[in-house]
Amino acid sequence: MRRLDGKVALISGTAGGQGRAVARRFAAEGALVVGGDLLHEQALDTQRLIAREGGTALTPGPLDVTDEQSVSSWVHEAVDAFGGIDIVYANAGAVRFGPVDSRPYRDFAFTMRAELDSVRLTVRSAWPHLRRSRGCILTLGSTAGLTGSLTNRTTAHSASRGAVIALTRQLAAEGAPYGIRANCVSPGAVGTAGSRATLLCEDHPVRAVARPIPLGRAGGPDDVVDAAVLLASDEAAHITGADLVVDGDWSAVVPGTSP
Repeated sequence: MRRLDGKVALISGTAGGQGRAVARRFAAEGALVVGGDLLHEQALDTQRLIAREGGTALTPGPLDVTDEQSVSSWVHEAVDAFGGIDIVYANAGAVRFGPVDSRPYRDFAFTMRAELDSVRLTVRSAWPHLRRSRGCILTLGSTAGLTGSLTNRTTAHSASRGAVIALTRQLAAEGAPYGIRANCVSPGAVGTAGSRATLLCEDHPVRAVARPIPLGRAGGPDDVVDAAVLLASDEAAHITGADLVVDGDWSAVVPGTSP
């Protein structure tokens, strides 16, 4: 039996990168995937890819995770199509990097809305359905929410991801009486098309910092997906309020060069 057989999984940010990887893997594990993204055509490509791989997916329409009505409509369409929701993966987000003394407040507010408010809006809309299914919530944190950085000016991103980790623990506490589990996955450096063109490109300082990762490499989308599948499955039935760090031991060791 596949690990997510028959579970309805609501996944935001499925146009590409980690969101696409999560949607494909969840479908391969038997989940009925309801995806969504502002980049609707790319999200439909993900749906078509899942169908070609033998999975089941639905992408109702463009999804703006910062808009309450858009999120509510997305959740209702998932319930109308599949009768309920078992898993919420609040994956979508957007960030504007910059140091505290130079970025305008609107950039900070944009990041907090895209990365924190979006989680709250999604969970709030899906909550009644998760109560009925005794379902689970997965959020996306980051090692940026656990440590500061001398090389990457992540003021807003660090604040938003740290807040997501804290919010997840609170959701676990509030969900426990209803059998709802809530856990966070916090990646470190992950090689995607976007990060390889920015944070992990040859001339970016973060690339140098990522070289001494104890396990010898930056992560890939599948590393994050593996953690998410575990936390979404019944194998994690007694795991809630956790932040699972997926960074090859990057954030847990004293900075230095590899031996």
